[in-house]
Amino acid sequence: MLTFIARRLLYSIPVLVAASFLIFVFVALSSNPLADLYSNTHLTPADIKVIAHAKHLDASVFERYWLWVQDAVLHKFGNNLSNGDPVWPNLERVLWHTIELLVIVLVLSVLIGVAIGILSAIRQYSIFDYTATTLSFIGFAMPVFWLALILQVIFTNIYLKWHLRIFYTAQLSSDNPKYWLLDRIQHLALPVIALCALSVAGYSRYMRASMLEVINSDYTRTARAKGLPEWRVIGKHVFRNALIPLTTQIAIDFGALFAGAFVTEQVFTLDGMGHYFVVALTSGDPYPVMAWLMVVAVMVIIFNLIADLVYGFLDPRIRYD
Repeated sequence: MLTFIARRLLYSIPVLVAASFLIFVFVALSSNPLADLYSNTHLTPADIKVIAHAKHLDASVFERYWLWVQDAVLHKFGNNLSNGDPVWPNLERVLWHTIELLVIVLVLSVLIGVAIGILSAIRQYSIFDYTATTLSFIGFAMPVFWLALILQVIFTNIYLKWHLRIFYTAQLSSDNPKYWLLDRIQHLALPVIALCALSVAGYSRYMRASMLEVINSDYTRTARAKGLPEWRVIGKHVFRNALIPLTTQIAIDFGALFAGAFVTEQVFTLDGMGHYFVVALTSGDPYPVMAWLMVVAVMVIIFNLIADLVYGFLDPRIRYD
């Protein structure tokens, strides 16, 4: 198992290097980082030239990439080009806010989706199965931003009409909340519901299809023929093997969840990665944008690495390939 983990870690290194190079090249060549400085009347062309030389903007792309990698590794992505503030403190703050949201969404989506998928497969063509299928199709067809706006309207009207505060419709927390945990739950509930709708629909369908495939396999029929109770057949032989394709989907969906969280954070004005990216993009400063993209790439690589390790746990044959 340790050899399997080490091999997967080594595979991730060239992927990370290639991702960092593509991120730097595309961002560096897509815009002029000195555009805002040229519009500053307090700076002369000589001042701008000094700034460009200090930031190595007059060097080749490959030299700038190597210097940026050094800055990213040794100085936590360095400083902003526009005001000289360090990049990492603000990025770290919003990163943990988004991770807090996404972890809750992933845990709830997987638990609810897997439970619905298992029950739908066991009770195939039952009323529960038809109901779950219908609701999952509705979840697939419902845009995240539309659901987020509808939830805002509903709970805003509840507060205005009955003066009953159930959930907050904006921001991440109140000023000096008396009960921090309750306050955070009230602020994150609506974004979590909006993001979970599509995820639960997807995971329940994947789990149902995977369960039905495994239930009809030869080794499942053999386990039943040996006289094992049904709960043990489902729990030990069917459930574990049915999780393998779902693990792939969860790892892939993490990147999609970042994009979904991007829109949802804007709707609910959360202080997360989405808001940070919009501010960095509109400012024209390439370094926060590259840092944001690099963090997202690292998170996607980490989740795919976790998926590979989970494969090895669920199916021992994989780690011996």
